[in-house]
Amino acid sequence: MIDWRHWHNEPYLIGGLILLGWLYAIATGPLRRRLGGSAPYPLGNAACFAAALGIFYLAVGSPLDQIAERFLLSAHMLQHLLLIYPAAALFLLGLPPWIARPLVDHRLLRPALGLLTNPIVCGLIFTLTISVWHAPLLYDWALQNKVVHVWEHLFFFGAALFFWWPLLSPAAARPPVAPAGQILYLLGVIIGMTPLFAFITFSSDVLYPTYEYAPRLIASLSPSDDQLLAGVGMKLTGMAVALLMISIAFRRWYRSEAG
Repeated sequence: MIDWRHWHNEPYLIGGLILLGWLYAIATGPLRRRLGGSAPYPLGNAACFAAALGIFYLAVGSPLDQIAERFLLSAHMLQHLLLIYPAAALFLLGLPPWIARPLVDHRLLRPALGLLTNPIVCGLIFTLTISVWHAPLLYDWALQNKVVHVWEHLFFFGAALFFWWPLLSPAAARPPVAPAGQILYLLGVIIGMTPLFAFITFSSDVLYPTYEYAPRLIASLSPSDDQLLAGVGMKLTGMAVALLMISIAFRRWYRSEAG
């Protein structure tokens, strides 16, 4: 059964999060004058960045990880949704423009980043990455192999950064797309993710053997119902986030037109 006192403390997880926090502290502290000139300490950004690291750890380091790996696909989906939406969004919101500038403006990286941050490319990277990793063979492999599972989560988080970039880009040289473009972009992502939602939700078979034969953590929740719950949760969360961002973009668009 589940050990609710077990929180992951592997060096690569704790060390990676500490390293990111340390690099952020150096960039916003001793290096702030060099990178940002007279910019004040970005307290709001720092709070977002810290929240992103905290949510990332809760998703993959808390007892939720045990439930996700061993018992419930719906818990695994929740784990991924935490990485894709709040963690990735807060990560980008945590970066002040002057931190992103050296990377985005680097003459050697500028052409590649210009292509990769194109909204169409961002949407394709996100939808293809999430969809490919949900192929039964690959998804179940990640459940059986810890190293592959770590890479799966890193791929999801990285793809989520691409998803959020056209909406929350911290780089002045590559700002978020215009509100009308954001609306079209989000509608495109909703459409692009629909086949994956249908594949998981409406499949007549249990797609992932790990969950088909897992002990029933909730006796009344069968593997098929668990899979249905995971698919519906993925779609509803994605739709809710997209509709929220569309409403924000539409409001900005209306204000710019009215002003």
